[in-house]
Amino acid sequence: MSKVSEQTLILIKPDAIQRGLVGEIITRFERKGLKLVAMKMISLSEAVLREHYAHIADKPFFPGVAKFMQSTPVVAMCWEGLQVVDAVRKITGITKAREAEAGSIRGDLAMSVACNVIHASDTIENAQKEVKRFFKDDEIFGYEKSEYVHVYAEDERAA
Repeated sequence: MSKVSEQTLILIKPDAIQRGLVGEIITRFERKGLKLVAMKMISLSEAVLREHYAHIADKPFFPGVAKFMQSTPVVAMCWEGLQVVDAVRKITGITKAREAEAGSIRGDLAMSVACNVIHASDTIENAQKEVKRFFKDDEIFGYEKSEYVHVYAEDERAA
C-alpha cells in the first residue's frame, strides 16, 4: 500500500446542489491534486442519517438536520491522497461557514452552520467508517493517477 492511499468522504449537501456548486466543489479538490475514487448521487434514508449523525441524533435540532439533508439527493464522493483527511478539512473550512477562512469552500460559498454546502470526514477513523457507510468496496476504484508524479515527491509516492 502506498503512502497516498488514505481516503476520505465528502458529501455535497442539498444547498450546494440547489445552488449549482457541485462542479466548483469538485474542481477545488481536483486542483489540489487529490484523486477521486468514488462518486454517486444518492437520497439519504432516515437510518443512514441517524448513523451518520449519531453524535447529534438525540438533539432537538436533529429533525431539522434530517429534513434538510433529505430535501434533495446529495453527491457522495471518496477522495484519496497523502494525508487527505487533513488536506480536505483545510480546503473545506470550519463548520460555521460565515467564520470560515476566505479561500476555503465554506469561506467562499456559504454563510450558515447548517447550510454549509459540504460534509467532510474529520478524522482518519471517521473517514474509514464513513466511506464504508456510503460506498461498497466495488464502488471504489483503484487506478494509477498519472499526475501524481507532479503532485507528490518520489519519496511521498513510495510504499
